[in-house]
Amino acid sequence: MKVCFWFSLGTILYVYAGYPICIALLARFFPRRWKRAPWPLETKPRPVSIIMAVHNGATLLPSKIEHLLSLEPEFIREIIIVSDGSLDATSSILEAVQDDRLRSIILPQQAGKAAAVNHGIAAANGDILLFNDIRPLIAPGAIAALLENFADPKVGCVAGELILKTAGHDAAAAAVSGVYWRYEQWIRNCEAAWDSPVGVYGGFYAVRRDAAVAMPEGTILDDMLQPLAVIHKGYRSVLERSAVVFDTWPEKISGEFSRKVRTLAGNFQLVSLASWTITPSNRVLIQFISHKLLRLIVPYLFAILLVTSFFLGARSVTLLGFAVGQLGFWCLAALSLWFRVPVLHRLGTPASALLVLNAAAVVGLYKFLFTRGPLWKIWSPTSPTAGSASMLAEGKIGS
Repeated sequence: MKVCFWFSLGTILYVYAGYPICIALLARFFPRRWKRAPWPLETKPRPVSIIMAVHNGATLLPSKIEHLLSLEPEFIREIIIVSDGSLDATSSILEAVQDDRLRSIILPQQAGKAAAVNHGIAAANGDILLFNDIRPLIAPGAIAALLENFADPKVGCVAGELILKTAGHDAAAAAVSGVYWRYEQWIRNCEAAWDSPVGVYGGFYAVRRDAAVAMPEGTILDDMLQPLAVIHKGYRSVLERSAVVFDTWPEKISGEFSRKVRTLAGNFQLVSLASWTITPSNRVLIQFISHKLLRLIVPYLFAILLVTSFFLGARSVTLLGFAVGQLGFWCLAALSLWFRVPVLHRLGTPASALLVLNAAAVVGLYKFLFTRGPLWKIWSPTSPTAGSASMLAEGKIGS
């Protein structure tokens, strides 16, 4: 019982504090800097092929196309938009655009984002492939900032700095998009300073074309598999904080829960599709285990910790108090989700966010094991929110 208690407590502390502190210290005292320089347009003009997959995106697509066509034309060779079996006006919108830089690929049947992106990769002519989603807005100068990192021949993947809009979100969803995301991005920046992050924000990242790989159809986490595959080829994946992109995640915690279920189910799927990620051939194996895989078992460790605390609490007042404190913490988290009493909801927001993230890991495993048909169908990532629609329509990328 004691072994279970201390193992659970130690692993939880390592996942949420120990590993982040270790990687921060490595980044601080042993940074591996890389070369940055402006992209040589005089010898390699218009290097970028933007690739975007979309399914039923007619609501956002006209504004998104206008946004993409307005970006730094000296860098952009082409914009490839793949309609992944869209049933709305997406295909007709694409066919109506009169601009030589826009190329559309219409897939008659929905096959998932990975399959759509693979079509874009195969059709691209640029030296650099820039992967973008329909919601995000790219800040002026962000593409040039990304490209500067490719001056280092060891850099194969570069991601930007995501700023999330939280206006109009409920408290728990805002906590995930706010505090949790800043914590997550801090870890990724530390990983990049030391070697490479094990995942990037999938809505805005760039890869050398000769380093890009075709992903297995049905892949959910292209923003993990593609960068990890680039690292597997011997390159680095880095982050460029001056390359800013804006996005909006679900405004309600129920929507955020669904998004996290999809993401965490994708972690299980990733290991099954690319078993090399859990072998020594993965240069960032320790980071991958510490940052991603151990989080998948944390919900069960929390349960073990609670149960063992009560059993051991029969002989220790301190441990009994610890057990009661845990129970109170989780009850506060649940109550603040179910009952939107203003004070209670505000006080319980951090606990609620932690509860939602860990519950999503449990449901994600269930979805991975028992979903019939393609796993990517458990959530639609292009469903527009009010925030994303207004951002694109109004072009508010700096507010």
